[in-house]
Amino acid sequence: MIKKTQGIVIHYIKYRETSIIVKVFTRDLGLKSYIVNGVRSAKSKSKMALYQPLSLLELVVYDKENASLNRISEVKLAHPFQRIPFDFYRSGVAMFIGEILSKYIYENYQNEYLFDFIYQSVALLDSEGISLSAYPLSFLLETSRFLGFAPGSAAEFFEQVHPDVNDSSFALKEKKHFHQLLAAPFDPSVKIPSSVRKSLLDDLLTFYKLHLDTFFEVKSLEVLRNLM
Repeated sequence: MIKKTQGIVIHYIKYRETSIIVKVFTRDLGLKSYIVNGVRSAKSKSKMALYQPLSLLELVVYDKENASLNRISEVKLAHPFQRIPFDFYRSGVAMFIGEILSKYIYENYQNEYLFDFIYQSVALLDSEGISLSAYPLSFLLETSRFLGFAPGSAAEFFEQVHPDVNDSSFALKEKKHFHQLLAAPFDPSVKIPSSVRKSLLDDLLTFYKLHLDTFFEVKSLEVLRNLM
């Protein structure tokens, strides 16, 4: 059956000499794996830009029930990036987010609300006037709402990730900035010191590990920490 949908590229792996298998989170069909033949050949390499992590796509696909691999009939960029591929920090954030998504979106998982949030968040990452330094924190925090385990308050969050309840001046500073993120995610006026951002990032990843059995080591974390 042929279906039209929107998609967000999660990641791809090389397949044979010139092909790839790409995982795409689609709005209507959930997470799907597609084989794309010949896209890595000398004549078609320009098409690889379509399948970079977090690319936003318009798709016409063949969808066979219970098939582990499907094929793409037509594809084009829904939102050509203006900044992400050309900005080292944004590219690093995109790589990190793609890896995070791969850890909790499983095959055939479908959630239109989560899709719309991720789609809008990626478009935001490509836009001007955002708080890039705090973006990964806001993304993780807001995503947890769609996954059903968002903290209700800064106090609740820190009770889970730091059960020993550290009341040092640094911990109190963390709580203050976390409260700001809860109240105003993606707000460019929220300014968080680098040391606090890195600590909150580690805390949020610990929080995810507490709630997701499939959440393990994040390979791109060190790259992101160096950028922060």
